[in-house]
Amino acid sequence: MTALLLGGSQVLALFPGFSRDGSVMAAGMWRGLSRQDAVRFSFLLSAPVILAAGVFKASELVGPETKGIHGPILAGMIVAGIGAYIALRFLDRYLSDSKRTLTPFAIYCLVMGIGSLIYLGIH
Repeated sequence: MTALLLGGSQVLALFPGFSRDGSVMAAGMWRGLSRQDAVRFSFLLSAPVILAAGVFKASELVGPETKGIHGPILAGMIVAGIGAYIALRFLDRYLSDSKRTLTPFAIYCLVMGIGSLIYLGIH
């Protein structure tokens, strides 16, 4: 039941300013998971979705409309994969320290969410 609640909490990311990972982490800690377990579950939960999106779009990346740029596409995929791995390692270590909080990220999400609502309201 907890896994369903955590998975379902991702729907909050449909609203501007809500982070998918942040909502899963908050729901996990609310349900009694340790902070580190909530972080790891959140990141593991995203892996199948990212993999499925990559597989779904792979045919477009190697299709005839991208002829001549397969090298840069491959290089971009490798750099993105390495960057994601480094970011996840950093966040896992950063959030493992109980003195550190998600407050800076929450403020960033709040500011960007309000900014998005203003932008979308104008256009």
